[in-house]
Amino acid sequence: MSQPSFNVSIVIVSYNTRTDLERCLSSLHEHPPRATHEIIVVDNRSADGSEQAARQWPRVRVIQSGTNRGFAAGTNLGIRASVGENLLLLNSDTIVPSGAIDRLLGALRDRPEAAVVGPRLIDERGRVELSFGRMITPLTELIQRRLVRGLEAGEPWAVDRVTVMTANERQTDWVSGACLLVRRGDAEAVGLLDERYFMYAEDVDFCAAIRARGRRVVFTPCAEIVHTRGRSAATVPLATRAAYRRSHVAFYQKHHAWLVPFLRLYLRVRGELP
Repeated sequence: MSQPSFNVSIVIVSYNTRTDLERCLSSLHEHPPRATHEIIVVDNRSADGSEQAARQWPRVRVIQSGTNRGFAAGTNLGIRASVGENLLLLNSDTIVPSGAIDRLLGALRDRPEAAVVGPRLIDERGRVELSFGRMITPLTELIQRRLVRGLEAGEPWAVDRVTVMTANERQTDWVSGACLLVRRGDAEAVGLLDERYFMYAEDVDFCAAIRARGRRVVFTPCAEIVHTRGRSAATVPLATRAAYRRSHVAFYQKHHAWLVPFLRLYLRVRGELP
């Protein structure tokens, strides 16, 4: 007997984010997409009762990874257990408004040349987040970081700039893995997410692999998702910073190998070499 198929499989990876996870699942159940769907939560061996909390929700399949595998490996575990024709990678610290997933699916359906679509992300106060960008290089990192810092500080120039940038649909190099919709065929064609990234940069790398096959990555403001941002990371800031730097170095080793000695020197001077 064949497994049921769904229009979209929603894959959520959680690590010690029980409160956020409950809010995310609550939003999905209060405003379920009209499209046929399944919800899979991969728990990376949380110690805060996240797994037990997720199991209380009807129609949520919970997978216990047995260890903290990180975002990429946890996501791949969920993808391999799913059967949907499309995959929605969703952070546990998101809240999904009514109709958002259906609009995102519609955007992907209307763009056969696109493999990935990402929505506009906003915080709980409705402030827009910069959730897409150009391929990571030293220059683009510098520009992106300055823009994000200005945005977080509420500097008018940055707020105005990001508001304009996120007002219209655009083709881009990557969209945030906090909410990323991808066709299963495209995800499988690139071997899913690269598990060398424990957390951070895996979304940029994944989108780069998609684009290398001649497929497109699209940002669309037709759907908005609330992103409360980084509760899991905030609980262990030193470990999070170290994981970020390891992923940072791994990304440059894969995409800009000639720059790795300079990056290592820079991190060593700052006392941040992983």
